[in-house]
Amino acid sequence: MMVSKEEIFEGLAKAVVDGDESKSEELAKKSLEMGIDPYEALMQGCNKGMAKVSDLYECKEMFVPEILLSADAMYAAIDILKPHLKVDSSAKKPAKVIIGVAQGDIHDIGKNLVKMMLEVAGFILIDVGKDVPVDTFVKKAEEEDAELVTISALMTTSMLYMEPVIKQLKAKNHKAKVIVGGAPINADFAKKIGADGYGKDAVEAVKIAKSLIGA
Repeated sequence: MMVSKEEIFEGLAKAVVDGDESKSEELAKKSLEMGIDPYEALMQGCNKGMAKVSDLYECKEMFVPEILLSADAMYAAIDILKPHLKVDSSAKKPAKVIIGVAQGDIHDIGKNLVKMMLEVAGFILIDVGKDVPVDTFVKKAEEEDAELVTISALMTTSMLYMEPVIKQLKAKNHKAKVIVGGAPINADFAKKIGADGYGKDAVEAVKIAKSLIGA
């Protein structure tokens, strides 16, 4: 039976939401067999699935244990698709980006997806990991002379550690622009803490990163 590209995307998104690793793997392989652009499969499939997961978490219809299953399903597809991704070599001098998860938070699902998409878009990523202290973000931005700092959080308690990073960078007159994102974050919160951008998902984060560095 012939399967359309849209059905592959919908199936991938559903597999991620359902936390179905084997289905996610199967559809990722199928997409490559069909000659579908792996970037498109990630964006229209996995990313849309994680966006739905984020919405469900926000509405308290999904909780951290289920999100971790969704992450496993997403990584299963990523492992198959990633080797086939083409890096954008048309980018100007690659901008350096510090990426990490806010202090007190060990959930790096969104961070890892954004990291991969930014790498594909031609950025140089310096990953400082999860549960990252405020000072580490600032110190690393200075050491690497980074143009961007991206901070994610899944826990509402960790959101509080985003603003101090922004304040410290501004106090030091550092050029780095700050993008924030994660399930509990919204545009109003980002604006309130003085962030330069808010990425609702990985696609949005890449667009904002490009616009902030004038790419």
